[in-house]
Formats: sequence, structure tokens, C-alpha cells
Amino acid sequence: MLKRTALSLALLASVLPPALVHAQAQTSAQTPAFDTVPIEKATGMKGTLNPKESVYKVSKPRPNMNASINGWKIPPFMGIGSWAAFMPAGSGQVMVMGDNALFEDEVAPTMRAALDNGLEVTALHNHFFYEQPRVFFMHIGGMGEAAAVAAVVKKVLDTPDAIRAGRATPATKYAGKPVPAESRITAAPLETILGSKGEANNGMFKVTLGRETKMHGMTMGNAMGVNTWAGFAGTDDQAVVDGDFAVLEDELQPVLKSLTKSGIDVVAIHQHMTHEVPRIMFLHYWGQGKAQDLAKAVRSALNLTATKVQ
Repeated sequence: MLKRTALSLALLASVLPPALVHAQAQTSAQTPAFDTVPIEKATGMKGTLNPKESVYKVSKPRPNMNASINGWKIPPFMGIGSWAAFMPAGSGQVMVMGDNALFEDEVAPTMRAALDNGLEVTALHNHFFYEQPRVFFMHIGGMGEAAAVAAVVKKVLDTPDAIRAGRATPATKYAGKPVPAESRITAAPLETILGSKGEANNGMFKVTLGRETKMHGMTMGNAMGVNTWAGFAGTDDQAVVDGDFAVLEDELQPVLKSLTKSGIDVVAIHQHMTHEVPRIMFLHYWGQGKAQDLAKAVRSALNLTATKVQ
């Protein structure tokens, strides 16, 4: 290998200026091989190295997911699987990005496994239409010491296995009693908790809080859909909350952690616009419990953003 490098530099010297040859020599000397052993040991998986991009990827197909479209089982090769890709970031650090194929009842526990152990969750969405059971895809990212990051990735990849070991068939509904068909939500205490007046409709209650961004030189605000909202239905003691958070990129992870720790399910993470400044991410959520407890969970997350509470 050393002889090949020396020969390459000699050939370069015949066609390139001395300064460029020196720079090439420095780059060759300063770029160590990507040590993937800590990743292999921590994940317990043998991955594939892309030497051109210096990326090491571990994959976990899920052949037993048995998701199908129109009766046709989707094979792992067609996107039913989870993976994580690692890139060296210097000084023993790596950057990781990945995607996890999950049934609905696997999303919340897998998200907590990532967030509680230092990884970021950057997107949650679907890749198919009409698949049964439904499959969601959760994207992760992070940076840190190679073995430590890989160990968290293993926790994330193993979480769905633990769920399916305890219950082979994916859940099709939430546990607990269904929410009463007729809503009778008391608005006043929720307005106090959320710090804003809301609107009522057929016994339901909603608070909407706008924020601003710019797109194509135009200021976009609450009326154009740049807002955080929380809607409550059911009764004060047996309620549901669902809604949307409009957050800046740096607010996304704190809000996700706050909601999930409060027992609120995050059901989607994506964008609604392009070319807006500052960039706005949207996360959709759903929770069940007492109305005031749900409002407190939403307010705790809201306090982590720069959204103005009126």
C-alpha cells in the first residue's frame, strides 16, 4: 500500500505543480483508515464499508414484518428494513444517520429509545399507500464517540424486536377506554394552563398560536398555517388531544423529548413549506388522559419554543 501511494505521488509530480503535490501528500498522510471495529462490536452487526465516501452502513431487514399492498408482501429489498450509516468525524467521533421501518405500536418506544439515549429523531412519515399493517419510517441522526453512538443505534434497532417478542401481532388501537362520542370539555382551565384564549365547537376546544417566517420575501404567519395548535375532545376526565407544533430546527429535539416524556405520541415529523427562512419543522401529536394533564404536557413543550403565548 505504501509503495502504491509513493508511485501515485510520483506520477502526480510529473503533471502537477509542487504545491498541489505537497497538498496531496499531506491529505494521504492525514486521512487514516475508518476503524469500524468499535461499531461492529457495539451493534453486533457486520456492515458494509463504502471506501469512496468513507461510510460504514449496518442494515437490519425485517422479513417478518409481513406488510402487504393489495395482497403482495413487500420484500425487504423494496424498502422494508432499518439501517444506520456511520461517517468518521475526527478524533474518534462519528456522525450517524439512519432510518427505521416500524409498525404503529413500535414508533413511540423506538422514538424514546433514541431520544432518551442521545440520538436525534429528524423525521417520521410513511413511504407507502394502502399497506397492511401500516408501516412508518423514523429517521435518526447524531454524533459522538463511535462505540457509544453505535450502542445507542443497537438499542433503537432492537426495540421493535422486544415489542414483537411480547406481542406478535401489531396493535390496531390505543389501550384503554374509548373517548365518549359526545364532547364536554371545560375550556376555562385549559385556557389558563395554555395561557391563551381558544375556540369551542360542539363541546370541543382548541387553542391556536401563530409564529412567523418568510418565504419568497413574504411574511407568513398564523393565518397561512404557521402555527402551533392543540385540540381537545371527549370529557374533562377522559379526553384526547391532538395538534401540531411549528418549531425551529433547534427547538425540535427539546419539544420531542418533552412530549414523549409526558406520554404524548408524536405521529409525524415533516415540513409544510420550502425555502422559508427561518426553516419551520412541523410535528403532529396525539395523547389521551385527563384534559388538564394533557394541556400541561402541551404547555411544557410549548415553553421550550419561542412561540408567543398571548
